Amino acid sequence: MSQTIDIEVVYGLPHKQVLLSLKVPEGTSIEQCIKLSGIVKHFPEIVPSEAVVGIFSKPSKLDTIVQQGDRIEIYRPLIADPKEMRKLRAERAKKQADTK
Repeated sequence: MSQTIDIEVVYGLPHKQVLLSLKVPEGTSIEQCIKLSGIVKHFPEIVPSEAVVGIFSKPSKLDTIVQQGDRIEIYRPLIADPKEMRKLRAERAKKQADTK
């Protein structure tokens, strides 16, 4: 009989966040944990086989085997490229400085 471990699966939107705690068999993958957690009932837009995930903010692959106490984080797609946003802010700041 296999042992179970405690893990968490989390996902959030600006207006709603969900953290689910569950027990899974040792040897369970991140993708399996997402399916077992039932988080898709809260967020139907999550596709477990395509999710971008991490464990405690460290990017991970869906086939990664979870360990006792892991927190699986499901990430939302970026709306804007962070590098492009920094570039735009720098350009705006330069324009403001030039007009003073």
